[in-house]
Amino acid sequence: MDVAVIGASMTKFGEREEWIRGLLSQAGDACLDDAGVVPGDVEHLYVSNMSSGEFEGQTGIMNALAHDLGVMPAYSQRVDQTSSSGGAGIYAAWQSVASGASDMTLLVGGEKMTHKTTAEATDIIASITHPVEYKHGLTLPSFAGLTARHYLEKYDAPRESLAKVAVKNHKNGLDNPHAQFQKEVDLETVLDSPIIADPLRLYDFCPITDGSAALMLCPVEMAEEYTDDYAVISGIGGATDTHVVHERDDPTVMGGVVDSAAEAYEMADLDPEDVDVAELHDMFTILEFLQMEGVGFAEQGEAWKDVEAGRTERDGDLPINTSGGLKSKGHPLGASGVAQGYEIYKQLVDEAGARQVEADVGLACNVGGFGNCVITTIMEANA
Repeated sequence: MDVAVIGASMTKFGEREEWIRGLLSQAGDACLDDAGVVPGDVEHLYVSNMSSGEFEGQTGIMNALAHDLGVMPAYSQRVDQTSSSGGAGIYAAWQSVASGASDMTLLVGGEKMTHKTTAEATDIIASITHPVEYKHGLTLPSFAGLTARHYLEKYDAPRESLAKVAVKNHKNGLDNPHAQFQKEVDLETVLDSPIIADPLRLYDFCPITDGSAALMLCPVEMAEEYTDDYAVISGIGGATDTHVVHERDDPTVMGGVVDSAAEAYEMADLDPEDVDVAELHDMFTILEFLQMEGVGFAEQGEAWKDVEAGRTERDGDLPINTSGGLKSKGHPLGASGVAQGYEIYKQLVDEAGARQVEADVGLACNVGGFGNCVITTIMEANA
């Protein structure tokens, strides 16, 4: 069954006073309003969340949210796929409608993180890694630094090309009222910021964030009962790469991105050249390069040239991260993939405001860990 997105919402990302239930409820209520759906019509409720227990000591958040939104007796489920939990939530919500199990599915993703210290939050996130890697002190930032160094040397890419990803995404975030950072940065600021994992510096990394986002899904045949403007999930794919990063043949190739994108393109009967706008998981600037190449927007080792040429700018041939990306918008783990879907939906229904670009086809790629698991989603504007 063809699946439509008929509504979407997103809270302000950043340092929030609300705890996880409050954040999820805000996005869920706003999504119900945006879609024009009454709570009693929701049949399935999915909650994307990585670590509410570790961050807040709060479990059973899907049951609590069903109560808070008044959608009972809807089936509810928490979806955890580390930092790709949001994308996995889109996959689960899509499956529930595509299978015919639900005619109205609400997906809400969220995370509460900023009350922890940076060290505590990093330690929770580092639990994604293999226990042997973790024992030796390897964290996701260290993987990013090692991979960035290898990429720059292997493909003779200038260090400035990575910094330009941060500059671009901060510029895009200026026009996103939900973004954590609505602040431009220049190349010199990025290159002179403190080293975190050589050669990556402070501005090559996304922040620790609180926030929530939501999507409403239903069969395409029902969508026009609610709105004339909706998006169709025409392709979606998920894939898993090695848990141990050093077991990969080439650390600059994210196999999960390649495989999930290929699956999504095949389902949608589209090619990379058909995509008009994309949201990529730029937890670190180097990941924007690796995903551009993995989903087929650039040849292996060539993504940095497209960034240098301005192709990925909002006025370029292929705008990437018009939302500001994780870099500027923020990265509340369970919400990030859902927020990517929010941005693509808003672009396709012409509701992105100052960020609006010309787009009929959008792609979102949500990455768990350091490419350990990946969801790629393709949406199209309704004809």
